[in-house]
Amino acid sequence: MDRKKKLYNDILNALTLIEEFTITVNLFEEYISDSKTKSAVERQLSIVGEALTQLRKLDAEELAHTKQIIGLRNMIVHAYDTIDDSIIWSIVKRHIAPLKQEVVEKLMND
Repeated sequence: MDRKKKLYNDILNALTLIEEFTITVNLFEEYISDSKTKSAVERQLSIVGEALTQLRKLDAEELAHTKQIIGLRNMIVHAYDTIDDSIIWSIVKRHIAPLKQEVVEKLMND
């Protein structure tokens, strides 16, 4: 498997895991009170950000919001104590599914 395809698969796997981790979490209050889920989601988001960083080195074409996701990854890794749970929750609820669809399309077209 070529490097680009592996990175896209890593992103797809991480996004799928985020969906699985949060499938039964419907309210923000449930999310912030579940430290295991928060930790797992943040870990997978950092994987997505790192994979996007590596993809940028291989290919100038970027997924939507690549810069913001990489910035989020950097915050999770380097400024963990400033993470705003409401931002993470918003990303989970609004952006994971569209990003996943975009990655699936990339994999199908490459």
